[in-house]
Amino acid sequence: MSKFFVRLFPLFLLILLFPSLIFNAILYQKLKKPEQGIKVLGVIDGDTLVLDGKVRLRLRSVDAPELDFCGGPEAKQELSLLVADRNVVIKEQIIDQMDRPMGLVYVDDKLVNKEILASGWGRFHSDTTDERENLKSAYNKAKEEKLGIWGPKCRQTENPDNPKCNIKGNIDPQGGRKVYYIPGCVQYKTAVVEKDRGEQWFCDEKEAKIAGYIKSQRCP
Repeated sequence: MSKFFVRLFPLFLLILLFPSLIFNAILYQKLKKPEQGIKVLGVIDGDTLVLDGKVRLRLRSVDAPELDFCGGPEAKQELSLLVADRNVVIKEQIIDQMDRPMGLVYVDDKLVNKEILASGWGRFHSDTTDERENLKSAYNKAKEEKLGIWGPKCRQTENPDNPKCNIKGNIDPQGGRKVYYIPGCVQYKTAVVEKDRGEQWFCDEKEAKIAGYIKSQRCP
């Protein structure tokens, strides 16, 4: 490594971190007096909103579907109905591992994070917030009542749109490994296609392989 690069490395690092530092400084200034609230300028998706100062804020403990996945547009609409053009109060704000601001969002006395989970349009992401059990309870109730992503629109064991396309594509939530199951596989009957996570149905094995899925080892 050249001496020139070593001397300039701190400058390069500062340039990379500068936008994040500015956004976080703006957020800090806006949240110094949380009782005053902060204006919501827009909604990105079901778990991300834009605050005054053009700062993006994610909802703590909530993971809503991507916009191009099942439930994504509905989650965004649900969040928009709750916060669009409103003043919100942010509590327990933190910065996540990707340097993104996160927090509990309140409109009046209503906890928005909880409302999204209670509607069924988001998954609970375990966190150390003081509202953890409250959020988890709302999430479990939505699952039990098959609301939102837990309903037959997004969570399927049979393909209602095209029964002939009956190959199930699953994605490992931990490692992202994609596996497909054909009728006759040991796990076929219990496999669930969770479309809110990007899982999908296929009409033939070639189609599944093109999409990056591999055949389960427990298939004939």
